[in-house]
Amino acid sequence: MSKPDLAALRAHAIGVLAEAGVPSPEADADLLIGHVLGMSRGQVQAKALIGAPVDAEQVMTITEYIERRATREPAQHITGLAPFRTLELAVGPGVFVPRPETEFVVQFAIDALAAVPSPEPLAVDLGSGSGAIALAMAVEVPHARVIAVENSVAAVPWTSRNVARWGDERVRLVVADLADALPELDGTVDVVASNPPYIPEGAVPRDPEVRLFDPPAALYGGADGLDAVHALTATARRLLRPGGTLVIEHGELQGAAIAAIVRAAGFTAIATHRDLLGRDRATTAHR
Repeated sequence: MSKPDLAALRAHAIGVLAEAGVPSPEADADLLIGHVLGMSRGQVQAKALIGAPVDAEQVMTITEYIERRATREPAQHITGLAPFRTLELAVGPGVFVPRPETEFVVQFAIDALAAVPSPEPLAVDLGSGSGAIALAMAVEVPHARVIAVENSVAAVPWTSRNVARWGDERVRLVVADLADALPELDGTVDVVASNPPYIPEGAVPRDPEVRLFDPPAALYGGADGLDAVHALTATARRLLRPGGTLVIEHGELQGAAIAAIVRAAGFTAIATHRDLLGRDRATTAHR
């Protein structure tokens, strides 16, 4: 294994990850190999077919990455990058790794923001983490202004880094608790979006990548998982202008409970939306 060709290296990597119980060993092997070699997954597969050589230093790095992934460290932590819609976000210890489910949810916020009849609509992302939701709104609705609110000491450096790269001076990071953020903007915001911590404290995630590496503050939302939802709903009620839109991501069993919370706060046009697998995933409502 000191100087294998790419086919042998790839086969070995897939075997190591499969034995470790990684859910997608082939995809993750290609991702990590491609990251080191500067190739796409398709290019890795094509080069492996012809047995392309790999130099010794690259072999060492790939081997290290595969060994780390075999401990169930997230691939995004190993590469330092997480794809999200059109973005490539910097991530690592201390910040929640954005998920494909949120790519679906943020579309509701993007559509609502794009529909605002204003030359410069305003959106707020409460509990921004890596900045994924805020930056997707800003990039895909380029005439909008967006504020990313985050209060985690560990997450804020990642938010700041991604805002600096992708924000184009239209995204502002505010370090504040979502419960009392931005009082100066009360009644002026067009869209409030959030992916809050919504896992009940007793429902420990099965996947080690989540359980061991995502920050607990980004996962657990109290006994029923709804503590942060109560807080952000009250904040959204305060921030949004009449007719403004609230978008909340949540777990598949929480749609009815969140609709009730939002309704009790005075919101209207409440709708629960299912993801591509048919699971309740987002709630939208109007102020």
